[in-house]
Amino acid sequence: MKISLTNCGKRYNRDWIFRQFSHEFLPGRQYAITGPNGSGKSTLLQVIGGAIVSSEGKVEYSRTIGSSAPVSVAVDDAFQHLAIAAPYLEVVEEMTLNEFLNFHRQFKPFVPGITVAETIELAGLTASADKQIRYFSSGMKQRVKLIQAIFSDVSCLLLDEPCTNLDTQGIGLYRQLISEFANNRTIIVSSNDPQEYDFCENILRINDYK
Repeated sequence: MKISLTNCGKRYNRDWIFRQFSHEFLPGRQYAITGPNGSGKSTLLQVIGGAIVSSEGKVEYSRTIGSSAPVSVAVDDAFQHLAIAAPYLEVVEEMTLNEFLNFHRQFKPFVPGITVAETIELAGLTASADKQIRYFSSGMKQRVKLIQAIFSDVSCLLLDEPCTNLDTQGIGLYRQLISEFANNRTIIVSSNDPQEYDFCENILRINDYK
């Protein structure tokens, strides 16, 4: 899926978070949105994903299937083609890990050939598969958010500070999952930590749009 932003800006009250942002996010490419804490990276990422409506400009989505011409995707339908992992997104903590992933899979199927049990094993969480998520550590919950997004059968991944709460082993897992299961999809990473986005070929600096 291609995502096109034209002269987009977002403000809260009288304060502009960013302005005049124009860019095309092309299928199969990797992008990083960088900048200091509180600079608006997460806000821009949510505008790209359609979770927040921009205050100015327009966001457009389109898909190409096979050799046919691109087909426009309605803004309200864009979520079907996107998956996001972010520290501020909550999981259903009353469910066990198995229950949660199977519940999620009813709305967004996993990539073909991957079972729930395999995703849990890849995340190193097999021993906790039948434990309620509310008893997970913060690092374990972040692993859940990552596998929920990365193994969703979507064409675009939005990753907001994806290594939050992860230890060295968890960061290695994140990089492994991206390399093995996501390198043919559009990836947009919001981060100020190079180890989260150094695989990205395109760097966008939020402070260039103030």
